[in-house]
Parts: sequence; structure tokens; C-alpha cells
Amino acid sequence: MDINYKIDNRNLIVELYGELDHHIASEVREEIDMAIDKNSIKNVIFDLKNMNFMDSSGVGVIIGRYRKLSETGGKVIALNLNKHVKRIFDLSGIDKIIGIYNDYEEAISSL
Repeated sequence: MDINYKIDNRNLIVELYGELDHHIASEVREEIDMAIDKNSIKNVIFDLKNMNFMDSSGVGVIIGRYRKLSETGGKVIALNLNKHVKRIFDLSGIDKIIGIYNDYEEAISSL
């Protein structure tokens, strides 16, 4: 699993590569939370185009960031879900609480 992020205004764009599972979830969670706190981030946008697997721990990472940002009026959005990750989102119900978009411009306009 690789993680890259960049900041656009108060939006943290997180690009995940590979597999987000119980082996790496806590490390990813800590890295994202550190970036949120350090940079006064309001919204997190997960770009998942290069992620090929996610288990319940990965869902927990996203839901945890949703809870954290909801407390301050922020949002969590996911982009570029492949069919495997989309299925996990659908089964877990996460697609009902965060925005799912096909591209960055569409996501930014929803904020």
C-alpha cells in the first residue's frame, strides 16, 4: 500500500495505491489524521483509482475520517471507484453517508 496526498485549499486529496486491509489500516489512519490536524483540513477526498482491494478495516478508515470531519462540518468524498471497491462500498453502506464521484471537478463542486 502506498499513500500520497496533496492539499488544495482546505481539502486533503488522498491517493491510495494497492490494498487497504487490516495490515496497513492503522498506519493509513494515523497518516491521514496527522495531515488533517497539521493543516486544518476541512474535507478529505479519497482518490481510489489505483486501489484494488479493501476490507472492513479500510471501510473503517474512511468512516472514521467521516466521523472526525463531520464534527467540524467537513465532508468525506470518494472518487474513481473500480468495480471491486464499489461493491465493498455498496455492501457496507458507506455509499449512503459519503459522496461518490467519478472525477475531481465533480467532487469539488459538491463541496
